[in-house]
Amino acid sequence: MRLGWLAIEPLPDRRDVLRQSLRDLGYVERGNLVLDERYAYGRADRLADLAAELVRLKPDVLLTIGTPASLAVQRATTTLPIVFIVGDPVGSKLVASLSNPGANLTGLAIITTELHGKRVELLKETVPGINRIAVLTDVAAGASYGPKSWQEIETAAKKKSIQVIPALDVRSADDLDAAFSSAIKQRANGMLLGSSPVFGTWRKQIVALAAKAKLPVIYELRRFVEVGGLMSYGPDIDGVLRRAAIYIDKIFKGTKPADLPVERPSKVELVINLNAAKALGITIPQDVRLRADELIE
Repeated sequence: MRLGWLAIEPLPDRRDVLRQSLRDLGYVERGNLVLDERYAYGRADRLADLAAELVRLKPDVLLTIGTPASLAVQRATTTLPIVFIVGDPVGSKLVASLSNPGANLTGLAIITTELHGKRVELLKETVPGINRIAVLTDVAAGASYGPKSWQEIETAAKKKSIQVIPALDVRSADDLDAAFSSAIKQRANGMLLGSSPVFGTWRKQIVALAAKAKLPVIYELRRFVEVGGLMSYGPDIDGVLRRAAIYIDKIFKGTKPADLPVERPSKVELVINLNAAKALGITIPQDVRLRADELIE
């Protein structure tokens, strides 16, 4: 069988999880599985060409990570089966509905939009003095927040007496310094990181800038916390990848994507870096510590 993989960046640890999950299901590279990988290395403008390359290889299934990559493959083929991992497949028009995806696409929705409000609440609980938050978004990858996301953020912020600063849009890693400087000039004392696979490429730079600015940031994914970020609240991506492998297996065996409802993750995890909190002068409240799935020291 042949599997194509398109993502904005290579993530060796995630790739290893998928490979192991496929091995557990009986698919072994250089045996009965060919894995064709294409990565844009942070350049969203390359995704269309990479999607076309993969389609020409005629894989049995295409796996896409992130909305920009998924949209690029959707435009490149209406026939090859696609399994995606994205935040909001209905809002991004990849599928008509979660229960009836239709066409040649299905996959996993990692419910990023619905968790934005909870992230605002967690940041406020962790740092009660926060009253102005900045939101960093990536416009180059087409991953800036949509109206529904902003509504979630602003509704939660209003309940917690927090003012939301207009989005700090970045188009490349070169814009990050200016974005953090703008946040500080606008008196932000907290930050939400927007949904973007590109941010994963820049995670060490983003975490370093947050530390330099003494700015508490809540991220979506634990990999930011693993490199020194304060805290994250989001889906267990390894678990999502294992479920994606099951979808791929079903399609390899003849199931049509249209017959597989889009699945949402069953687990959302809170991860806190205690060293990062100490460096910021933050004492994590006991009730927040008790709710954490993991405390990194």
